[in-house]
Amino acid sequence: MRKIQILDSTLRDGSQGEGISYSVQDKLNIVRALDELGISFIEAGNPGSNPKDMEFFQEAKKLSLKNASLVAFGSTRRKDISCAEDANLQSLLSAGTDYVCIFGKTWDFQVTEILHATLEENLEMIRDTVAYLVQKGKKVIFDAEHFFTGFKENADYALRSLDAAVQGGAFCLCLCETKGGAMPMECFNATKTVVNRFCPQDASRENAKGILVDANSCGVCVGIHTHNDSGLAVANSLLAVEAGATHVQGVLLGFGERTGNANLSTIIADLQLKLDCPCIPEENMKTLTPICKRVAEITNIALASGMPYVGASAFAHKAGMHIDAVIKNPFAYEHIPPETVGNERVFLMSEVAGRSMIIEKVQKFDKSITKSSPIVAEIVKKVKDLEHDGYQFEGADASFEILVRKSIGKYQPFFNLHYYKTSGEFPRFADDQSAFAQVKLDVEGKAVITAGEGDGPVNALDVALRKALVEFYPAVSQIRLTDYKVRVLDGKSATASRVRVLIESSDGNDTWATMGVAGDVIEASYIALVDSFEYKLIKDLEKKFAKLI
Repeated sequence: MRKIQILDSTLRDGSQGEGISYSVQDKLNIVRALDELGISFIEAGNPGSNPKDMEFFQEAKKLSLKNASLVAFGSTRRKDISCAEDANLQSLLSAGTDYVCIFGKTWDFQVTEILHATLEENLEMIRDTVAYLVQKGKKVIFDAEHFFTGFKENADYALRSLDAAVQGGAFCLCLCETKGGAMPMECFNATKTVVNRFCPQDASRENAKGILVDANSCGVCVGIHTHNDSGLAVANSLLAVEAGATHVQGVLLGFGERTGNANLSTIIADLQLKLDCPCIPEENMKTLTPICKRVAEITNIALASGMPYVGASAFAHKAGMHIDAVIKNPFAYEHIPPETVGNERVFLMSEVAGRSMIIEKVQKFDKSITKSSPIVAEIVKKVKDLEHDGYQFEGADASFEILVRKSIGKYQPFFNLHYYKTSGEFPRFADDQSAFAQVKLDVEGKAVITAGEGDGPVNALDVALRKALVEFYPAVSQIRLTDYKVRVLDGKSATASRVRVLIESSDGNDTWATMGVAGDVIEASYIALVDSFEYKLIKDLEKKFAKLI
């Protein structure tokens, strides 16, 4: 069993991903989330690159972290300048972190063609920078940029670059697969060579599986930092650990420059649950999915449903025979229990799901219903009829739950519609206002009429509905639409075609999807919106009753 250090670079490498931008407060909130998960190191930015990162490090000094150490990131000193005169290094020192991460060139091509330095000058830059920071009381992680490409082209020089960092006093040599093009065995063999060179006493002490027992006793640990350009970031990271690495860098949700970084949510679970290499406190593993959702929410992205372990589809079953087997014994089709990582099992409703899945859903509300109950056949028929009309419940589990509740008498509407009206205007009268909507609802016996403006008629209808409901149900204000999709179901009818609208909603903690199908996109959107609001209100009501019990 080997303890693996995890360094999360969401706030540095991850923020370089397309469309990703964090405020200082966003960064502080992500630090809190990662610390709660039990991450060892949080690489929080480059204080010398922009004022926002410097402001963050000043604010971060006020944080009280239980598990993580903050790491400031920067480069070796510039050519022909001393460390004391280098502004970036002085910014690193002013960040006030105990740990710093310095990247330096290990590929001779990068040294001569990009830095326009001699090979010896580059080694001096690495050695001087690390030694300077160590003398200032910092613990230094050396990020060996382009190491695997450099090792392939000129192994001797790549290793001499690592020598320079060790001579300067670095405690960790992190091998960076910067271009993302290395194959798994290239990563394994190069990492093994580094471990043999810098931790020889540990390289000879392997367990029966060939996994190093401890690669830290020599005083230098070997790390791995991979990118996903070849779809191998996770695999390359795991093989580096097999070769002896005890420090793994990546991004919790895998996003980052180009095709992204190694996905730490997958790596942590793989290492800790499959390879017996602890990464975070054991009791924190069940928080993996909730914290991934929190980080996705702060980042303002949707958590990919197909992401291993933490995605909404990671434990989703659709085929009838699969569902029947999982209900009998989940081990039949699941590699781990979903609750181990804080996720949950999902049975997708479709025409191929069969009665077993219907029973599983219905029994959440009424344990007395069995396969032979007439209501099950009725629900199966409704589902098949609705899917024939264009519904697809596997993507809208919340709408299916409402359908089941209505079928078994466990549903009561929170409001009733008298009418809605929408209109649009072109040219736009304002940048974000091009449509109007009016609704009249009956809410708790009161007639309520409201109007809304929005960017298009669906947005305006959404605004008007919220205005009408929020006075009676304040929780409606927590609902945020995170995705909206429209699909034309019958292209032959052109603009008269039926459409399917899928809405994904979130309240910051949970995410759910609802659906509407109609010959009019506004009507289909209204159906999906109502299901979304009612699903949230039903769940909040059930939580309230559960607390009373």
